[in-house]
Amino acid sequence: MTDQDTPHNGDFASLLEAKAKNMPSAAASARGPAGAPPAAEPFTQRRQTIDDVLVHGEEPSEEFLQEWNELNNLPEVSDEELAQQALNAPGADGDVNTPE
Repeated sequence: MTDQDTPHNGDFASLLEAKAKNMPSAAASARGPAGAPPAAEPFTQRRQTIDDVLVHGEEPSEEFLQEWNELNNLPEVSDEELAQQALNAPGADGDVNTPE
């Protein structure tokens, strides 16, 4: 994203709305290039991202929703656990006084 494209004052909602206006309709994109039917190769399907759903207006797939729910239901990590993880990974310099 260039400086001209960066929304002012963190106004990313207007950026998403502008991108959505410039996107072809979902029905047109489902047909593929030049109105051709989509490729029927199930093994080449890529993993759907949050960007696909929010910016490009795709309907979230079942796999996406399942992964989203799993990530949102992870247990929180305590401050003590985070501190211990930092001490266990001293970084490239090996100095435990400056954990990464």
